[in-house]
Amino acid sequence: MFDFVRKHNRIMQILLFLLIFPSFVLFGIDGYNRFVEKGEAVAVVDGHDITRAEWDAAHRNEVERLRASMPNVDVKLFDSPQAKYGSLDRLVRERLMQVAAERLHLGVSDQRLANELQQSPAIASLRRPDGTLDMERYRQLVGSQGMTPEMYENRVRADLSSRQVVNGVMGSSFAPAALSGVALEAYYQQREAQWTVFKPADFAARLKPTDEELRQHYQQHVARYQTPESVDIEYLMLDLATAQKGVVLNEADVRTYFEQNQARLQAKEERRASHILFAVDAKAPQAERDKVRAQAQQVLAELKKAPQRFAELARQHSKDPGSAAKGGDLDFFARGAMVKAFEEAAFSLNKGQISDLVETEFGYHILQITDIRQPKQASFESQRASLEAELRRQQAQRKFAELAEQFTNLVYEQSDSLQPAADRLKLEVHKMNGLTRQSALAAPLNNPKLLAAVFSADALEKKRNTEALEVGPSQLVAARVVHHVPAAALPYDKVQDNVRQSWLTQAALAAARQAGQEKLTQWKASADGAVLGKAEVLSRANPNQWPSALLEAVMHAPTSSMPAWVGADLGNQGYAVARINKVLAAPDLAARQQERAQFVQWVGTAEGLAYYNHLKERFKVVIKEPRPASAVQP
Repeated sequence: MFDFVRKHNRIMQILLFLLIFPSFVLFGIDGYNRFVEKGEAVAVVDGHDITRAEWDAAHRNEVERLRASMPNVDVKLFDSPQAKYGSLDRLVRERLMQVAAERLHLGVSDQRLANELQQSPAIASLRRPDGTLDMERYRQLVGSQGMTPEMYENRVRADLSSRQVVNGVMGSSFAPAALSGVALEAYYQQREAQWTVFKPADFAARLKPTDEELRQHYQQHVARYQTPESVDIEYLMLDLATAQKGVVLNEADVRTYFEQNQARLQAKEERRASHILFAVDAKAPQAERDKVRAQAQQVLAELKKAPQRFAELARQHSKDPGSAAKGGDLDFFARGAMVKAFEEAAFSLNKGQISDLVETEFGYHILQITDIRQPKQASFESQRASLEAELRRQQAQRKFAELAEQFTNLVYEQSDSLQPAADRLKLEVHKMNGLTRQSALAAPLNNPKLLAAVFSADALEKKRNTEALEVGPSQLVAARVVHHVPAAALPYDKVQDNVRQSWLTQAALAAARQAGQEKLTQWKASADGAVLGKAEVLSRANPNQWPSALLEAVMHAPTSSMPAWVGADLGNQGYAVARINKVLAAPDLAARQQERAQFVQWVGTAEGLAYYNHLKERFKVVIKEPRPASAVQP
């Protein structure tokens, strides 16, 4: 057999190639791709994973977008868990809207896409004086975002399709006058009431617990009187600062980055203008608008004859309270600061030139450009330091992604020690002793996932490394338990004072609640002897600092017979009893047009949110990442 193999070596090589290579193609490459591309799923939309890498990339893009639009903003503001979770919410919403738009066959025509692009301020600024689009600058603009024009237009088309999903529901919502009337009546209705509170502190002094009662309380709540479970741990942390140490920039990269970002780095041209405003409401009758326009034309004719009188006539005729006293001066402003018609006129005039009448939503304007401040072109050398910092940060992000994969694999594959990962990635092994589940740790270790992993059975009993956990933006930590001290009950004699205080708190609260309920029953039968505070008028719109539980009880109480009595449990504050003396109608509801319009808007928002939640259920959206405490639920 072996002689045959030696004699026919070439044939055997070909045979093995034919047998092994197809299986590698069919299984190996596909398996490798799944391993590399899949990553940890942080959310699922319609059966498709959103990986942590995609989430990280979306957050970085969001931060870069905000930084580009607000160059002076501190990017550290976006490093919080709440800000990053917001990026995940947006990413999930985008994916869900894309899926829904596809399933509902919501498309966007070429004409609709063209109209949207024409209305974009960023693209409008790229038009030449003859109205044609400067394609070279357009390519530079979208190229700065890492896209070609085709990619950008496809993204806009997808965004328009997605918008149709929920906007169709919100745009078609309405609230009948009867419905808004009932809601506003309930919100603004007023009730006159008096109240009193039965406070636990008023009952505590009367309570005298026996030793038997205290021991029984101790036995019932023994878990409160324990030394906490604690561990001594070792941990490794990989963060952006570590990745940045290995970043080396060369001159060519920095210069290329400067050239790609010149449009963003350069300051904008600014105009200083004075104006005379002839104010008239856009919805005013045409006769009134014509009258104001005629007045404006008359002043414009005077200015054509005597331009030097602009400041004088502005003080005399302008209805803009902010600038009239200053001769109409508006100081310097850049594009985007004024309404569109005003801005177009201001940036089309030469210094000293006076415009024709410019109509905006505020009325009619006459403009005079008093100064033009051209931006100073930023040189490469003046921008070098900030450019290097930006580029180093971007390259560090890419380097971090590479190191993160190695970090994750090493702490998992060699789970009995953190030292191999530390040696390989040149990281320091840190130590922390006496860590409990309630320890107040400094960021980034104050992470519930890390505490849960450290106190898991795998970490405590088998002393294995925890998995690599993301504890902050671009911050990974893996830990290992070195020593474990289980929780132990403290003897009664050592915690007797604490037990007594706990018993008194609980018993005083129960006594206050019982007294309040008894008085409520008694005063309902006969109000004689009822001790209440002064009468106050309150409503949901004006709660007068009443406890929320009591306010809701008062506003929900039936008032078919008066006076009406209600009680409310205030938790640790005790028990409240209130008497409702009379009901007052909501004031001036007919005049609350703004509130009615706001109510219709709330209805539309609520219907849109309800439909969005329906889509989340329909397309089986699951967000696996825990929501930070202060993150807002969308």
